[in-house]
Amino acid sequence: MSTKGPISKFIENNYLHFNAAALVDAAKGYETHLLEGGKMMVTLAGAMSTAELGKSLAEMIRQDKIHIISCTGANLEEDIMNLVAHNSYKRVPNYRDLSPQEERDLLDNHFNRVTDTCIPEEEAFRRLQSHLFDIWNKADKSGERYFPHEFMYQMINSGVLEQYYEIDPKDSWMVAAAEKNLPIVVPGWEDSTMGNIFASYCIKGEFKASTTKSGIEYMMWLADWYPKNSDGKGLGFFQVGGGIAGDFPICVVPMLYQDMEMHDIPFWSYFCQISDSTTSYGSYSGAVPNEKITWGKLDVDTPKFIIESDATIVAPLIFAYLLDQ
Repeated sequence: MSTKGPISKFIENNYLHFNAAALVDAAKGYETHLLEGGKMMVTLAGAMSTAELGKSLAEMIRQDKIHIISCTGANLEEDIMNLVAHNSYKRVPNYRDLSPQEERDLLDNHFNRVTDTCIPEEEAFRRLQSHLFDIWNKADKSGERYFPHEFMYQMINSGVLEQYYEIDPKDSWMVAAAEKNLPIVVPGWEDSTMGNIFASYCIKGEFKASTTKSGIEYMMWLADWYPKNSDGKGLGFFQVGGGIAGDFPICVVPMLYQDMEMHDIPFWSYFCQISDSTTSYGSYSGAVPNEKITWGKLDVDTPKFIIESDATIVAPLIFAYLLDQ
């Protein structure tokens, strides 16, 4: 095992109890899983890309510590938006104190707020839209069909965005993923900004909805990929936040052996969720990992961790530990 750097040593020396200790246990469990030959899925909910998780996530991808990602359409596009429009983002530290009128003023000035950070509509959305239109149009007119992330990879790999880069591309996790052709599943892509824009073209009759492959097709793809990549130590599940990014891929396991009746399908072999969702009546994001045993997702002896804290704080620290920083 390589030597740990000062961040990792600080974590080991100071994070000894409660959520802090859970963070260390989860990081060491992730590390052990990889050392024993396992693979890892990371799922991204919320606005982790706008929180610039790419600063640590990109290096995790480059060092082969992540083998597949499940993310929302927002996270798929917002990393690229930050890449091409970072200088036009607006930070609002006093976001809790904004009046409804101040919020409307942001909208009127083409700023869409995500907590303390405003995404600039013209520089971010429209800059990507024009290039995605060309890629969607080419596929639509030639009868080709692709997944949402494949269209994004085509745009990144074409080099057409390089003229706009406003951050070091090594801090973009989508650039790192595109370079490796990392598998991604994007459930519910249609609720993202680019998904909305694509839908608008379909409503206007310019594109066929089928030009972009669907969530069902993502599940079919994942059902083929999972058995091929879960031999040996198996596939772990590292969930950042709650919601569809995690809910969608985790159920491929019970689907395969319950619905497809493939009885040799292994459970997920590691599980960690970073979530500040409180355990409550009917809450899936706030459910303790053991509940997943009853759904055929995890086994009795699967290493299970839950860190009830802010993912924007916790995830970079765990990634720093895994990168020996």
